[in-house]
Amino acid sequence: MNAAAERAEILAAQCNDDSFATLWDELEWRGLIHVSTDPGALSELFEGEPFTYYCGFDPTAPSLHLGNLVQLLLLRRLQLKGHRPLGLVGGSTGLIGDPRPTAERTLNSRDTVAEWVARLQAQVSRFLSDDGANAVRLVNNLDWTAPLSAIDFLREVGKHFRVGTMLKKDAVAARLASDEGISYTEFSYQILQGFDFLELHRQYDCRLQTGGSDQWGNLTSGTDLIRKVEGVSAHAIGTPLITNSDGTKFGKSEGNAIWLDPEMCSPYRFYQFWLNQSDADVIDRLKVFTFLTRAEIDEYAAQVAAEPYKRAAQRRLALEVTSLVHGSAAAQAAIDASAALFGQGDLGALDAPTLDAALEELPVATGGAGSAVAQLLVDSGLVASLSEARRAIGQGGVYVNNVQVSADDAVLSDSDLLHGRFAVLRRGKKTLAAVRA
Repeated sequence: MNAAAERAEILAAQCNDDSFATLWDELEWRGLIHVSTDPGALSELFEGEPFTYYCGFDPTAPSLHLGNLVQLLLLRRLQLKGHRPLGLVGGSTGLIGDPRPTAERTLNSRDTVAEWVARLQAQVSRFLSDDGANAVRLVNNLDWTAPLSAIDFLREVGKHFRVGTMLKKDAVAARLASDEGISYTEFSYQILQGFDFLELHRQYDCRLQTGGSDQWGNLTSGTDLIRKVEGVSAHAIGTPLITNSDGTKFGKSEGNAIWLDPEMCSPYRFYQFWLNQSDADVIDRLKVFTFLTRAEIDEYAAQVAAEPYKRAAQRRLALEVTSLVHGSAAAQAAIDASAALFGQGDLGALDAPTLDAALEELPVATGGAGSAVAQLLVDSGLVASLSEARRAIGQGGVYVNNVQVSADDAVLSDSDLLHGRFAVLRRGKKTLAAVRA
């Protein structure tokens, strides 16, 4: 199956849960509503005629990440209800960047931002259907900001913003209280985002913007501007910032962001990230990041409570989200790699990129054909000395590519080097290391 056909199949399999009276009820149950303009009006809006809504993604990196995935899946849930999504990738706001809590962003070149716009648009389009009356429409705010002069922007947009109100926004207040302060450039970001909502309202009758709750000040800058200029109400939803049960930030693995681009975070590493979710967090992750029904998720909650050691919920979560982001073939390759590393599959059947990714976080020794297995055990840190290595081999507890090593003077052969450059050392059942030629 080609990528386009698989994408269509995955999108077709998604659905909203009909066990809920309204979509709003489902979104609340899934924990997707942290703050909103008017819950009652929004619930009615969701159940009414199709309307247009949007979320913006700034190209401040060459890939989207897990925080963005929350928004993409919320957009998809609304699209499944029949509503019309706009995916905005900020060619102009990406040139500035929204204020971070502690320091100014480094401004990227126009060429870099343009390249990242194209990459992010391709990512956004993967999660939303481009068929039918409510097909996704991709927009770029550079299209309506570039033609404006600074004077026109100040006269037509800036005059509607009050500095006192802008200073009270959380992102601005945090920066003003920091040693770094805030530049006029980043201070103006909320005006640009508000202008985006106004333009989308004018062009497409857009009535809702979604975003993370940390963006609430920017979201309401748009609803306020539409009210002042057009005299009508518009809406905003802020999703909660997802944290782990221990209070740490979700979406980081060993200090590295979990990106949606397979070149920046391999499907294997992506799968392992979800597989390693704690029992305390996994059910909430299933609610937010999958389209499983409430009944299905309740069954997994019962399994976590009764048989947590089976990690059934984590395995389903990892399968669902990896398939959604990278495709079912990549998800299966990650599953096969996990099994093969621990002797439950054929390491030789794994493709080179998957095997490379699977070995990435293991301790490593450098070696090739003719390298002594005992020395590789020492070099990789699996044992402390050659005598310990020989003892482990003699006791039958050492494996190369899941084949038991029987001689303490064994060396790697050419055939041991998978794809000509990898081998997997294992001591006992679970202690692994990589050999790289």
